[in-house]
Amino acid sequence: MKILVVGGSGFIGQYLIGRLVKAEHRVYVPTRRQPSARELLVYPTVTVMERDVHDDAQLDSIVRGMDGVINLVGILHSRPGDPYGPDFEKAHVELPRRLAQACVRNGVPRLLHVSALGASLQGSSQYLRSKGAGEAALQEVCASSDSFHVTIFRPSVVFGPGDHFMNMFAGLARFFPVLPLAGSTARMQPVFVGDVAQAIVRSLDRSDACAQVYELAGPKVYTLGELVELAAKWSGHPRKIIALPMSIGRLQARFFEILPGEPLMSRDNLDSLLTDNVLSSDSQQSVLGIVPTPLEEVAPAYLRRPAVT
Repeated sequence: MKILVVGGSGFIGQYLIGRLVKAEHRVYVPTRRQPSARELLVYPTVTVMERDVHDDAQLDSIVRGMDGVINLVGILHSRPGDPYGPDFEKAHVELPRRLAQACVRNGVPRLLHVSALGASLQGSSQYLRSKGAGEAALQEVCASSDSFHVTIFRPSVVFGPGDHFMNMFAGLARFFPVLPLAGSTARMQPVFVGDVAQAIVRSLDRSDACAQVYELAGPKVYTLGELVELAAKWSGHPRKIIALPMSIGRLQARFFEILPGEPLMSRDNLDSLLTDNVLSSDSQQSVLGIVPTPLEEVAPAYLRRPAVT
C-alpha cells in the first residue's frame, strides 16, 4: 500500500516506518525541513517531501492517491488557553480534522490516528483535553462519510531507545544527587515503542480495526516515582526520590517554563499526572495480538552509558 505518515520523523515514526518498509509498503513522509528526516532516506521505498501539512492545498496534493494516512503528530507543551492552548489546538485538533477532511475529499479510505491514554474533553490537562477534542473532530468527519474510516490508538507513556521520558530522568540523575519530584504517586503503564508501531501496522489491512479505539500499554503499572528511580538506577546513577507537594511542583514547573527552550516539566504536564495513565478494564489491546514488552527487558540497555576512562 501507499501510506502517508504525518509526523514520521519523530520518535514513534522512526520505528513505525521501519515496520512499514519491512511489510513492503511504500511510505511518504511530509516534513517542514527535509534534513530533519534524513535518517529515513536509507529506505529505498520511503519518499521524504518538504510540505506544509497545515496548508490545505499542499495537504490535498500529498493525500491524493494514498491507500491510508497515519497521523503521529503530538506536542507536549503549548501556550495557555481554555480549554486548551493555541499550539495544542493547531497540532491536536485542527490538524487531525483537516487530515480527515482531505482524506474524504480525495477518496482515501483509512486514517490511523495516535492519540493518548486518558484523552477526554473533560481531561485534567490542556494536553488531554486537546487530544480528546482531536478524537471528537475525527469522529465528526467520519459521520459525514460512509467510505471513510478512522482507527484511534491511545498509548500510555512510550519508552524505547531515544525516548524523551526515561532518558530525561536518567540524564537528571547524572547531575543531581537527589531528585525532587511532584506527582510521584501518579500511576503509569509504559508501552514499548516497537509494540505501538506493530499495533499500527497490523491494523492497516484489518477491516475489523475500522472505527476502533485501541488503548496500548505495557504489562506492568508503576508509579512515576518508581519509574524515575529505575531510570536513575539503570543509568548507573541511583538516586533518592524526594516527593514534593503538587503546590511546590507547580512553582518548580513555572520556573522551568520561563527558561529558554522546551521546559523539562510544565504545569500542564503536572495536571496530566492527576489522571492515571493505565489501561481501562475494557481495553482491546489483546485483539491485535500484541504481547506487551516489559520495560525491564529494554530500558536498562539503552539507559546505560559506557564508563568514562
